[in-house]
Amino acid sequence: MKKQKGFSLIELLIVVAIILIIAAIAIPNLMRARMSANESSAAGSIRTINTAEVSYSTAYPTVGFTALTNLGGASPCTPSTATGCFIDNFLASSAGTAPGKDGYTFVVTATSSTYTSDAEPVNLNTTGTRSFCSDQTGVIYYLAATGCSPAGGTPLQ
Repeated sequence: MKKQKGFSLIELLIVVAIILIIAAIAIPNLMRARMSANESSAAGSIRTINTAEVSYSTAYPTVGFTALTNLGGASPCTPSTATGCFIDNFLASSAGTAPGKDGYTFVVTATSSTYTSDAEPVNLNTTGTRSFCSDQTGVIYYLAATGCSPAGGTPLQ
C-alpha cells in the first residue's frame, strides 16, 4: 500500500472552520477599536480647532473668529485672513463633507466674537458613537448621539 501525501479534505475543512471562528471573534473587537480611534481623533481635532481659532483671532483681531476653511491653507501656506495656516489643509477642507477626517465631519459656525465647532460621525454607530463640540470657552463636550451643542453636551474629561 502506497503512503498518501498531503492533507485530506476533512483536515482542510477543520482548519478553515477554525480560522472562520477566530475571525468571527476578532472582527467586532476590531470595529470597536476603530470607532474608539475615530472618536479620539475627532476630540483631538476639536482641540486643534479651538487652539487655531484663538490663534487666528489673536493674529487678526479685526476679523475675530473665522470659518474652518480659513484656518488652513494649501502647502506652502502663506498666512492671511483667508488662509490662516493654523491647521492642516485636510482638516480645514473637511468642513461638513463626507467622508470627512477619520469618519467625522467638522463644522465651525463663527461670528467675530464667538464660534461653535462641531464633529459629527459620518455614520452613527459605524464610524463613531459620539458627537463632539466646543465653543470659545475651550471646553469640549460630547453627546452619545448626533447634534452636540455646548448647552446640551457633557464635558469631556
